[in-house]
Amino acid sequence: MQGKKTFKDEKELLFSLSAHVPEHNFYRRLKQQLDLSFLAELTRGYYGKCGQQSINPVVFFKLCLVGYLENITSDRRLIEHCSLRLDLLYFLGYQLEEPLLWHSTVSRTCQLFPEAVLESLFDRVFSLCVEKGMVRGDTQALDSAPVKANASMDGLLLKQPVESMQQQEAPKMRAP
Repeated sequence: MQGKKTFKDEKELLFSLSAHVPEHNFYRRLKQQLDLSFLAELTRGYYGKCGQQSINPVVFFKLCLVGYLENITSDRRLIEHCSLRLDLLYFLGYQLEEPLLWHSTVSRTCQLFPEAVLESLFDRVFSLCVEKGMVRGDTQALDSAPVKANASMDGLLLKQPVESMQQQEAPKMRAP
């Protein structure tokens, strides 16, 4: 008899995220190697003293790093991408049932820091990755597609200036 799979959503789930991210996973190893606790002190002056609690600067810079490493330039797409991957949730320190922040929070946090400070801190985070041997800069990838050229000097056309929009286009002349 043919089996049939039906999906039942769990109301309660006992799940260990760390048990489901393999030891050899890049982001698991990066989490073990990377200590970004220094960011809290370096960014403290850019945050207010009252109001709602903001995004942890360590989480923010980890998100920036993921965006850089995964080549994701959209904050909306970055948050969606991270919410779908167990290893990224583990790297960021989020639980499976814990919702990630809004994409606009990432954008607003970027605007919180002056550009030079943001770039300097990210460079420091990235340098730590390089120092730990997790990221290298010795390989370059280029995206290109070969296109067969189909050009001939005999096929060149001279462009004629158009004096007004109401005149018809001047006939094209072949180059001598």
